[in-house]
This record gives sequence, C-alpha cells and structure tokens, in this order.
Amino acid sequence: MTFNENEIDWLAGVLADAAKAEIMPRFRKLDAGDIKQKTTAYDLVTEADINAEKYITRVLSEKFPDAIVLGEEAVSAGAAHLESLHDADLAFVIDPVDGTYNFASGVPLFGVMMSVLAKGETVAGIIYDPMGQDYIMAVRGGGAYHVQAARRRALKVAAAQDVSQMLGSVSWQYMEEPLRSKIAGNQAKFMSQIGYRCAAHEYRLLADGHAHFAVYNKLMPWDHLAGSLIHTEAGGYAARFDGSRYLPQHVDGGLIVAPDQESWHAIKATLWS
Repeated sequence: MTFNENEIDWLAGVLADAAKAEIMPRFRKLDAGDIKQKTTAYDLVTEADINAEKYITRVLSEKFPDAIVLGEEAVSAGAAHLESLHDADLAFVIDPVDGTYNFASGVPLFGVMMSVLAKGETVAGIIYDPMGQDYIMAVRGGGAYHVQAARRRALKVAAAQDVSQMLGSVSWQYMEEPLRSKIAGNQAKFMSQIGYRCAAHEYRLLADGHAHFAVYNKLMPWDHLAGSLIHTEAGGYAARFDGSRYLPQHVDGGLIVAPDQESWHAIKATLWS
C-alpha cells in the first residue's frame, strides 16, 4: 500500500478539521469535569482528545472501510488492541492530542499525529500543529516535508556534532532506578536540553534540524511511529537502546533518535557511561 502527496494532504486535512471542530474550541476553556486522570497526575485525557479521536476515526472509517483505525484513547479505554496492527493490510494510528498535559494546562505545545501502516510497516506519517495550522509529513522512501498552505519545504536533520555541542531531549521519567538517575545526571554533558512533554513538537524540531537528539523509554505507537518515520526520511537515524530497529509492535526497549548512526553511538555511550 502506497500513499502519494495528494492522499497525505487529504489525511492532513482530516486532522486539521478535527482540530478546528473538537480541539481548538476547547483550548483554555476546559472545565474540571472535562479533564480526567489516566495513570498518573501527568497522564491526562480531555474531552478534546476523546472527541477529536472519534471525529478522525469516523472520517477514516467512512473512506477506508476495510482499514483498522486505532486511537490512543480507544486503546486506553479497552475498546481496541495493539495486536490488530501487526498484520493489517492497512491501518491508521492516531494520537488525537499529543501533549495533553500541555493542552489541559493552557500551554500551546500540542499536536495531532497520525501514522499509516501496511502489513506491519509504517509507510506514512503526519504531525499537525493546530496552533500554527501547518504540518510535517513523510511517505516512506519519499523524503520529509513541512507543509503550510501551498508551500512545501524539504526537511533535513541537524548536522552531526560532538556531544558537548548537542541539544536534545531525554525522557528519563519513565526509567527505573538506578538507570533513571544515571541518565538524568549524564544529560548535563550535552550543550543544552529541551523538555516539551510533547513528542509532536520534539519531532518537529528534530526533523527540521533545530535539535540533535531525543531519547524515549516508553514507546507507544501513537507517540513515535509518525515522528520516527519523518525523522528518518529527513536523513536521521533511530534505533532502540539495544541497537535494534524500531517497529510498530514495540512498546518498550527505548528509542534513541539521532542525526546519524555514529551520533547514535556517541549519545548512547555518553548517557549510559
């Protein structure tokens, strides 16, 4: 299954329509009852997440009736299961509001993410920014692009640097001790750090060359499939902590996203030393 630019633009339009109808009208207007805690005080779901996912799921199911449409909130509610992705001829994975904590806090760093899978392989990815009304996208083998209105610009990751000159993000909060403290301490060996609590915007920085690396411990498909494909198509390199390839079925094992393979090894050695 392949997707061309027109089809990706249509999919991005679905995300934009969902954001316009269900997300932005609720931004900074949520009542206490519109926000619920899932696993922790920082793992939230809002009415915007739920309704945007329903909107996107409905539109995709109408156009692609034989496809699997898997959303983060449906999985969290037990209404869908990750195993359905493994062998599907066509599947869509949705994160209706990535950066829900930011959204619920009134911070304008959140996004809508979608990946397209065919037979267990990620073949396309889109990250839409409701605030900027633009998106980054990639089709496997076709490069990565930033799209705003009629303008399409190729993306390219940052050039490799010595670790002392690298800017990046390390999500050590999901790690167990003593690794958690080791990684957090070693992060100071890099030039500087970002921590947006939003993979959508972190991947935007990485794919457009504004940051060098990211390290993620928790790998849910809605958080990383789209971004990792876009980053790779922009010339970057990503692998799990053990060096193996990241695949849609992986939900653990960590992920290091870097400018190239040599940088990946340098980042790993620095953080784990």
